[in-house]
Amino acid sequence: MAARMSRLRGWSRAQRYGIAVCRQYSSGSAYPSVSLSTPLPGIPTPVFASVDGHEKYETKITTLENGLKVASQNKFGQFCTVGILVNSGSRHEAKYPSGIAHFLEKLSFSSTAQFGSKDEILLTLEKHGGICDCQTSRDTTMYAVSAEVKVLDTVVNLLSDAVLQPCLLDEEIEMTRMAVRFELEDLNMRPDPEPLLTEMIHAAAYRGNTVGLPRFCPPKNVEKIDRKLLHKYLQTYYCPERMVLAGVGIEHEQLVQCARKYLLNVKPVWGASTPANVDQSVAQYTGGIVKMVKDMSDVSLGPTPIPELTHIMIGLESCSFLEDDFIPFAVLNMMMGGGGSFSAGGPGKGMFTRLYLNVLNRHHWMYNATSYHHSYEDSGLLCVHASADPRQVREMVEIITREFIQMTGTAGEMELERAKTQLKSMLMMNLESRPVIFEDVGRQVLATGKRKLPHELCELISNVTASDIKRVTTKMLRSKPAVAALGELTELPSYEDIQAALSSKDGRLPRIYRLFR
Repeated sequence: MAARMSRLRGWSRAQRYGIAVCRQYSSGSAYPSVSLSTPLPGIPTPVFASVDGHEKYETKITTLENGLKVASQNKFGQFCTVGILVNSGSRHEAKYPSGIAHFLEKLSFSSTAQFGSKDEILLTLEKHGGICDCQTSRDTTMYAVSAEVKVLDTVVNLLSDAVLQPCLLDEEIEMTRMAVRFELEDLNMRPDPEPLLTEMIHAAAYRGNTVGLPRFCPPKNVEKIDRKLLHKYLQTYYCPERMVLAGVGIEHEQLVQCARKYLLNVKPVWGASTPANVDQSVAQYTGGIVKMVKDMSDVSLGPTPIPELTHIMIGLESCSFLEDDFIPFAVLNMMMGGGGSFSAGGPGKGMFTRLYLNVLNRHHWMYNATSYHHSYEDSGLLCVHASADPRQVREMVEIITREFIQMTGTAGEMELERAKTQLKSMLMMNLESRPVIFEDVGRQVLATGKRKLPHELCELISNVTASDIKRVTTKMLRSKPAVAALGELTELPSYEDIQAALSSKDGRLPRIYRLFR
């Protein structure tokens, strides 16, 4: 009887799913003859997502009654990235001791009105697979949390508390002083000089104003910054109309609802905001030179130490990211490219860029030649970083000044198309990452009140012509150079010689004649 029932159950399964599916195989039998291209009977028909070449979800923006902007971009997935971006950074510290933004970055996500300590905040997030971070730049402070979508309410509540209700306890400020001192010490000891050079080139280009103010807290100001000073700064700059609540991977209406609940009628711990005191200074490009003589021989000790190098960065004024010329400058920066002499790879790694073809491939003694483009709401800086043995600094500077002059020549069609394609691919690949989309949405909405979508940017990149590159380069070369020099500087040409080289037709430094070398 039992055997009969078993056979009946087997037959009913065979009728439902097909004989091939229900056939039993022993370990020694042949591979099942189930077709991999024919749908199995009884299985629901799959529904596939369609691709139309453009983003399915537009960036939605809502402005609340208190001036706070809420921006979101929907994205498939179980996790979301949500954060608050504030129009506040080291450029706004003209009336304050420099270093406040650096302190606020280190103090972020510490004890608040609802959470007793940083550990409590981290524990709350870890229950939902979440992490938090805060980053400050010269013009923006960004508080961000990534966690499961279903705990959006908790995330926005935590962000509101961290930004508007920090306790700023004395012991926390003292711990921050220690962290800042350690970071300043590390900055001068690390083998990679790029962060220090970036700081120096900004100080040279915008001497004593806006983006030229120090991003890292100067050692003399570490003891000056206390709770009273921080509250005074927060009262001026942390007001709703200077903030954006941005989210990626969530429904816009849900984010707006949470913003109304936790950010609309909340009184900050420092009291009423005073936005009338906001520093409205516009960046004034000055040009100039900042030198730091430094013994680099002991930077990298060990069995295979990095050779002692001198690092030079030469920059010229470009444009703000709000101008139409921003895209041609981005293409020019990609065309220059460059990198280290130990980079490996093919065209995708930038080996066909000008700084590789004309500099690193021809001058074996140069260790680095890289182009950078820094852009802000009212100015910009395109610079080239190069490094070599201290005895060859003069020759290295001349090679870089010649590359700047050669930028004004007509770009080849293949070279230009390669740079545009590389820029578009880098843009699209970066925007596959949820945190990068979050930062892009937040920064664009904070600066312009709207967002250009990737396909719009790709179209603008495609429209750049060789004449655009020549025009922006000619305009750039009219500005005074900004120079940062780090290391052994005995052979460094004078600032006047560098300026003369960038004003000449061939980019060569004035000849010097010596009786003895």
